[in-house]
Amino acid sequence: MNGQQVHLTLDAPGERLDKALGDALPQLSRVQWQRLLKEERVWVNGRLATKPSQRLIGGEQVVATLPEPVETDIIPDDIPLDIRYEDDDILVVNKPAGMVVHLGTGHLRGTLVNAVLAHCPEVLGVGGEVRPGIVHRLDKETSGLIVVAKHDAALRHLQDQFKAREVKKVYLALVEGQIRPPQALIDAPIGRDVGHRKRMQVVTDPSRESRSAQTEYYTRTVYDQYTLVECRPLTGRTHQIRVHLAYLGFPIVGDRIYGRRKQRLAIKRHFLHAAQLGFKRPLDNQPLTLTAELPPELQTILNQLPAVGYAAELTDY
Repeated sequence: MNGQQVHLTLDAPGERLDKALGDALPQLSRVQWQRLLKEERVWVNGRLATKPSQRLIGGEQVVATLPEPVETDIIPDDIPLDIRYEDDDILVVNKPAGMVVHLGTGHLRGTLVNAVLAHCPEVLGVGGEVRPGIVHRLDKETSGLIVVAKHDAALRHLQDQFKAREVKKVYLALVEGQIRPPQALIDAPIGRDVGHRKRMQVVTDPSRESRSAQTEYYTRTVYDQYTLVECRPLTGRTHQIRVHLAYLGFPIVGDRIYGRRKQRLAIKRHFLHAAQLGFKRPLDNQPLTLTAELPPELQTILNQLPAVGYAAELTDY
C-alpha cells in the first residue's frame, strides 16, 4: 500500500486504540485514525487492526501506513500577519480574535492557514493534510501566540514537545466574579457534551468517554465583580480553559457558550488571550519564550475596571 510508514509504541493500558493513536501522532485526528483502521492501514503487534474501540494492554508496537499528502486547493490570502518570531523552521504569529486557524466547513478563506501560505508557500503539504504546518490550535475568538512549522522535521520536533507536555503556555482570562481560591490546579476530565455535540464539558461519570485535563490558574488582579487570572494548561483539550473555569463557577467574560448569554460588559469576543509561549527551537533545541501583550479591545476593558485587589506580573516558567 502506497504511503509513508510510521512505527509507534503505545504505552496506554486500557485506552482505546484510536484515542491512543491520536495522542501518539496528533498530526492526525482521531477521525482520521478511525478511517485508517477501516482502510486496513494499521498493524498492532504484527496483526491487522481494524477496530477503533480495541482496548490496549500497554507496550503495543504499531506500524501504520499513512496516505501520501493530497494536493489541496488552499488559496493563499494576503492578510497581514503580526509575526513575533521567524526562522527557517518556524513562524510564530500573534493571532487576532475572529480569525479561524485552519480550513473547515464554512471557512475556506481568511483563515490563518490561508494567510500563512501567502507569507511562506513552502508550508503547503507540511503534515500531509488541510492544516499545513499547524502544530496546535486556538479557538476563533481567542487571540494570541501560535506556532507554525515550515517543514515536516520542524513539525515533528514541536509535536514531540507538545506530546511530552514540555511546551509552556500562559493565557490571560477575565472571569466573572472574584475567583476562589485565588490559585489552584483544576484536574477534571473533559469530554463531549452529550446534549450539545459542539460543546465540551467536565465529565464526572467514569462510564462516559473523556480525556484527562489539568489547568493551573493564578489570580493576577481582583476587581469588584471580575478577576484577571493567568492560566497554564498542562494538557491541550478542546476549549479546556473555558470549560474548566466555567466548571468552577467563574466563566470567562464574553464566553456566550460556557458563560453568560447576556454579558454585563460590552465585549464582542471572549476575554481569553494566549499571552506567552515557550518551547525549544527546532533550529538548535534552545529554549525560546515569546510574549504577546493584550490586544487593545481587551486592555480597554481592564482600564475601565477599578482594581480592588493585588496585581501580579506575568511570570516566566
